[in-house]
Order: sequence, then structure tokens, then C-alpha cells
Amino acid sequence: MVTIWTDEDLPGLIDAAGTVAVMRQALLAAHHGTLSAPPRVHAELGDGRLVYTAGATSSWFGYRSYDTIAGGDQLTVVHKRPSGAVAAIALGADLGRMRTGAIGGLAAGELAAPGASTVGIIGTGAHAWMQLWAINAVRPLTRVRVYSRTTERRERFAEHAAARYGIDVAAAASAEEAVSDAAIVVLATDSGTPVVDTDAIAPDAFVTTLGPKQAGRAEFDVRLAARASTVVTDSIAQLNAYDPPFVLVGTPHAERAVSLGAILAGEVTAPGPGVLFCSVGLAGTEAYLLAHLAGM
Repeated sequence: MVTIWTDEDLPGLIDAAGTVAVMRQALLAAHHGTLSAPPRVHAELGDGRLVYTAGATSSWFGYRSYDTIAGGDQLTVVHKRPSGAVAAIALGADLGRMRTGAIGGLAAGELAAPGASTVGIIGTGAHAWMQLWAINAVRPLTRVRVYSRTTERRERFAEHAAARYGIDVAAAASAEEAVSDAAIVVLATDSGTPVVDTDAIAPDAFVTTLGPKQAGRAEFDVRLAARASTVVTDSIAQLNAYDPPFVLVGTPHAERAVSLGAILAGEVTAPGPGVLFCSVGLAGTEAYLLAHLAGM
């Protein structure tokens, strides 16, 4: 029998801390080679693409698919091994958002300064919300400031977050105000140009970037990478597969990126303050999370 879940089902199946723990397992599995996680692939369909992120372990294989044509329903499917039978399906975007949020939360928990409790968020979309969801599960947050271009959206985000988490969350009047003195900074926009002045971010802050990060289209200035102690990512393979290329290609920092999985495994020394985390979407992690929910 195939289990089918929708976005409405997911909150009752796993919480933020649990999702972060599963993503820790997934990144370690990918690092050790027990999770196959190739860069995402796509099929050109004239007016858009159908995109696949696939993964496999010894007990299952699966994929997530989404389109750039209409922004329709996402689909995540896991198949049992060795039979190939479909075991579980997740219909909707939230499974992917949860795993992205949880990877960001995992990175913040591991790489932000000890005692970091203040957050500045640029962006108020679903991914920004899920970053806060996960970071709040791994860090004892005391203050959050959020900014987006629309006053109503940032005020609504702040109101809902304050009510849900019981912490000091407020809308900022500018991006620079949002990140000022923040120990953790989240950039979660769809902007192709830098969304905040690098100098407004504390040099020792942990910064996550979720949005565009390709040559000619990036939500952060390369200076942010230049001054970072380390550039970390969830997938070196995906970082190297960008077309157009990753924004740091052609700069002295192109070879500086290290894998979060290697850090978790203790094979790379955990970096000091001032980390830039480039979240690129380790393939197979959506299917990994679905397989976990299905008890596989």
C-alpha cells in the first residue's frame, strides 16, 4: 500500500528538531557515500523545465520533481529496494521547504558562534519562514529582525513569528537594520543583485544564502565571501554544476568551499567565526526525509 501525504499532513509527522536530526543523517550519509546524491537534472520543455533531484540508499531510491512552467505541485516519491514498488508520495512544496530549512538550521547550529541568539532575516517568503522554524529549534533565540521590500509582508511575518515562538521578532525598516548586530544572518530572496550592504553584517556573523548565487545573478556581494573565514555548502557537486557558474568561479575564493558533511564527520576542522553557508540543495534529501517518514 502506498502512503500519500500532502502539505497539510506534514506538521503532524515531524517537528523542526526532528527534521534537523534527519538532515544531519542525510548529509553524513552523502559524505560517506551511502546516500547517492548527484546534482539535479532537468528536461527542457520549451517554455520551461521539469527539474529532478534524485537520491538512493541501499533500501530505497527516489526523487523530487518540480516545474518552472506554471509553478505547479511538487512531487516527491520513494521506491522500495529491491522490488521498485512505490512506498510513499508527498504532494506539495513543504517537504522540500522543510528539508531546506532543516539544512540551514543544522548549519547554523554547527557553525554560528557559541551563544549566538540574534537573527537578521532578509526575505519573508516560505523559505525564510522555514529557516527561522529550524534555527529556533537548535538555538535559544532572543531577537529576530526581518526585512523585505513590502512593509505589510515583513510586519505580518514578524507578528506571526513572535506569536508562534514567543520571542522578540520585529520588522526592520531596512535590510541593514535587520542584520545590524545579528549573530546569524539569513538571505532568502529571489534577487539577482545584492540585497544588503556587506559592511552592515558583523564580520563574525554566520550567514546563510538561499537565493541566487550565480555569476551575474546573486543576492550577495562577493565581498561577503572574501571576508568569510570559510565558505561552506551542503553539496560541492551541486555548487560545481551551476550554469551559469557559481558566483565565486573566477575569483580567488572559488576553491575555498568545503562540505558541511565533511565538517559533521570531523574530517574538516570546524571553521571559526564569520562563515558563509551557501545552501544549494543537496539532492536526495527530500527523498531521504520522505523515506524516514515512511519508516524506511
